[in-house]
Amino acid sequence: MTSPATDLTRSQESAWAGFRPSTAPPPPPPGWRASERTLRLLTVAAVAVVAALVTGHAWLLALAAGPAVLLTLAAPGRTRPTRIDAEAHLSTRRCFEGEQLTARIRVRHDGAAGLLDPAPALGPGLELTAERISLDTVELTLTATRWGRWTIGQVDLDVYDAGHLTRRTVRVELGEIEVFPVPGGARLTPIPVRLPERLGEHTTRQHGEGVEVNGVRPHVWGERQRRIHWPSTTRRGSIQLNQFSAERAVDTVLLLDALGDFRDPATGVSTLDESLRAAAGLTRAYLRTHDRIGLVSVGGTTRWLRAGTGEPHFYRIVQSVLDVRKDLGYRTPELNRLPPPALPPGALVYAFTPLADQRMLDVLGDLADRGNPLVVVEIPTGDPQVEPGDEVDASALRLWRIDRDAMRFALRNRGIPVVAHTAGEALDLALAPLLRGRIQGRQR
Repeated sequence: MTSPATDLTRSQESAWAGFRPSTAPPPPPPGWRASERTLRLLTVAAVAVVAALVTGHAWLLALAAGPAVLLTLAAPGRTRPTRIDAEAHLSTRRCFEGEQLTARIRVRHDGAAGLLDPAPALGPGLELTAERISLDTVELTLTATRWGRWTIGQVDLDVYDAGHLTRRTVRVELGEIEVFPVPGGARLTPIPVRLPERLGEHTTRQHGEGVEVNGVRPHVWGERQRRIHWPSTTRRGSIQLNQFSAERAVDTVLLLDALGDFRDPATGVSTLDESLRAAAGLTRAYLRTHDRIGLVSVGGTTRWLRAGTGEPHFYRIVQSVLDVRKDLGYRTPELNRLPPPALPPGALVYAFTPLADQRMLDVLGDLADRGNPLVVVEIPTGDPQVEPGDEVDASALRLWRIDRDAMRFALRNRGIPVVAHTAGEALDLALAPLLRGRIQGRQR
């Protein structure tokens, strides 16, 4: 059975494999050179001449005359272009996983040219789906396969003359693209006990301006009469008014554990990928109710984005973590607390973590001591694989499970709810039990 540390090392290597810059292809040869058609004709002519010299049959020289005549008649002469340049245009520089984009490459020249032959060299995270070629345009259809900030790559275009006897290669760089993760399904928005004094859509226990009636009270001179509760007024003999619950907004912070990226041995699901998809879905759920939401990612570099609201803020949050995989290449020593500016006072914190690093437990303990309401969303890593009949590995697996149960118990013992999110399922299934009450924070 592989140890968690070994799994972490392997997962870091696999995560880095898609981000290490691949070896750049050598630059294309300058100027015009013979094409494949020319080389084939010259090969036929050379073989015929050699055969004639070896066998002494003069009629074999006639085979060499045919290619020579074709090369003479199809020679480019002055019609071959002297200046060639190419320009690439992408249909979009931002998309979600699974979406397609089009790269259109237009070639300009000052002569007569025939065929275009593209040779794409794409980076990771993208896949060539289709290509269409015309006399002066090449269209490549690409599919985004994995979230991240990717270098698309380059395309080497072989431009042939009108007779297809010579060719010249032009390289076109396609630049970068940002691929956003597909947000997970989430609509539930649990709220803490104490909310900031800011108007929103969540009903509180305090009295104020709202739409939900939580009781009645005697009328005070000067108040609006349209709030009169007539049944209570008739029953008590004095004017009674409806009393409403105040509606407030929530300050929420998503804490993303980027200290490691584990892959489930059974399914191959990445904990980092699943964490970001679930966090993106929860972000949209809170933004729909006009709450403020921020992000903190803990990895080689601690990044944070101040809480904000609105649809553009969703894209700012996702953009801020596109480089999070790069932080897996080194470790942050003695990480046990977050900087104070990263968390608004009393903000509800959702920690998305596989619970695999002691430093993350230290951070969660510090948040609990500060008094922030905290919910831990565990992203399961899957059990390490055990060979059948191996008693030593089976014992190690039992200890591994006991250690994880101990971590969950330590968190719940401090009053921190721990919910498990299963890959492929809506996050609402994990958050639904939290709707039975409001999330408590430590009293300070």
